Amino acid sequence: MNYLNFINGRQVDSDTHIIIDDPATGAPMGRVAEAHTTHVEDAVAAARQCVDQGLLTRIKPAQRGRWLHDIADALRARQDEGARLLTLENGKSLSDSVDEINEAADYFDYYAGMADKLEGKSIPLGPDYLDFTLYEPHGVSAQIVPWNFPVSLTARSAAPALASGNAVIAKTPELCPLACTLIADACADADVPAGAFNLLCGYGHKAGAHLVGHAGVDQIVFTGSVKTGQAIMRSAAQRAVPCVMELGGKSAAVVFDDADIEGLLDSIRWGIFFNSGQVCSAMSRLLVSRSRYEEVIARVAAMVDTFTLGPGIDNHVVTPLASQTQQQQVLAHCAKAVQDGARVVCGGNAPEREGFFVHPTVFADVTPDMAIFSNEVFGPVIAVTPFDDEQEAYHLANATDYGLVAGVFTQDLSRSLRAAQSLQAGQVFVNEWYAGGIATPFGGVKMSGYGREKGLEALYTYVRTKNVAIRLNR
Repeated sequence: MNYLNFINGRQVDSDTHIIIDDPATGAPMGRVAEAHTTHVEDAVAAARQCVDQGLLTRIKPAQRGRWLHDIADALRARQDEGARLLTLENGKSLSDSVDEINEAADYFDYYAGMADKLEGKSIPLGPDYLDFTLYEPHGVSAQIVPWNFPVSLTARSAAPALASGNAVIAKTPELCPLACTLIADACADADVPAGAFNLLCGYGHKAGAHLVGHAGVDQIVFTGSVKTGQAIMRSAAQRAVPCVMELGGKSAAVVFDDADIEGLLDSIRWGIFFNSGQVCSAMSRLLVSRSRYEEVIARVAAMVDTFTLGPGIDNHVVTPLASQTQQQQVLAHCAKAVQDGARVVCGGNAPEREGFFVHPTVFADVTPDMAIFSNEVFGPVIAVTPFDDEQEAYHLANATDYGLVAGVFTQDLSRSLRAAQSLQAGQVFVNEWYAGGIATPFGGVKMSGYGREKGLEALYTYVRTKNVAIRLNR
C-alpha cells in the first residue's frame, strides 16, 4: 500500500517513494511518498499561513483542547490497524505497538486538558503601573521524529505544540513512517485547521536538513543521535532558533546489596530488552554491589534464557531490530566488547534466521576503559560492572558523556535520596526502571541534550514569555 504525506489538510503524493522493509523478514511491506524540498516548502507555507491567520490563537484555548480530544478518540478508533502496521514496519511486538498507539492518544488527551491553563501573572510595580506576562506560541514548530517509537514520539511533541497554539511540521523517520500517518488521518477527522499539522516523510539529509534550515521555522524539536543533533543545532544557531534536543544516553542502574532482586529483574527485562533495547533511556549499564555481583549476573542470564525470539506480530519477547544497519551496528559493538576483554555471559551474536535479530546480550566484568561502558549501543545489550562502595557507584554511573536517566535499587530511603542528588541525569528512577509517565518531565543533561518533553513543564517549551508594562495615566 502507498502512504502519503499530509500538507495543508490534504494527502500529497510524490514522484518518488521510499520502500519500507519488514525487519522480521527483510522483505518489503509498504511504501511511502518521499518528501522533497518542494514538499517542505509547501508544508512551511501552510503552517506559516495557519499561524499568520491566527487559526489556532484567535479562538478560545478550550477549542484547541476539544480538537486534541477528538484526535485522541480518532487514534483509539484506529488502534488495531495502527498497531499491526507499526509492528510490521518497526519489528516490535504487537502488544507493545498497541500500547504505543494508546500512549499517543493519551498524549493528546493530556495536553487537551492543558490548552486553557497557560496562565500569565501580574507583577506589582507600584500604583502607577500595570504589568503582566503573556505566553505566546513560537509559531511554526519543526519536529524531527525518531524511528524507535515513531507514533508516540510524534504525539509527544505535536500535542503540547498544538495545545499552546503552534502549527506543526513533523518529519517522520524514513525507516518507520507508515503508522505515523494515522495521526494525520486523526487530525483530518478532528477537523483541525488546515496547516496546523503537517506530516512529511523524507530522508534526513534532504528533507530534514531543508526543514530545520528553513527561514519560516520558529522552533526545532529533535530526538536522535548526538551527531545529527549537533548538525541541527549549528543550523539553528544561524538564526537563533530555539531547540529542544533529546540525544540519547548510556544510562546506569546502581544496585546496592539490599536491593529487591525480583523487582530488579523485572526492571532489567523492561529496561534493556523491551523494544530490543532500542530506547534512548534504556538500562544499558548495570552497576552492582560486589557482594551481589555474581548472583545478579546469574539471575539475569537465567531470565534471558526464558525469552522467546521471533517476529513481533507473534508477540515474542525478543523481536528484530528496526533495520539491517542497526543490527550490524549492534553486532559491531558486541565484537568490540569481546575484543576489549568483556566477559560474554550470553548472546553477543545473531541467530541464523531471516530478519534483523540479535540475541539478548549480557557482558560482565566491564570496565570504564572499554567502549561498551560508554558508547550507546541501542540494542538488547547490557554491560555489568561491580562496585565496592557508594561513592564509587556514583562515580561510575556519572563517568560517561551522557546524562539522560539513571536508576537506583535499594531499600534505604536515605541512600536513594543521596543517589537522586548524586546521579547526573535528567530523571532518576528508584526501584523501578521507567517509573513515571506522561505527566513527568523528561530530558537530559550533558550530551543527552536539553529542554524537556512530557508533563506540564513541556508545555512551556512550546511558548515564549512576553512582558507587558503599562504606565497608567493619573
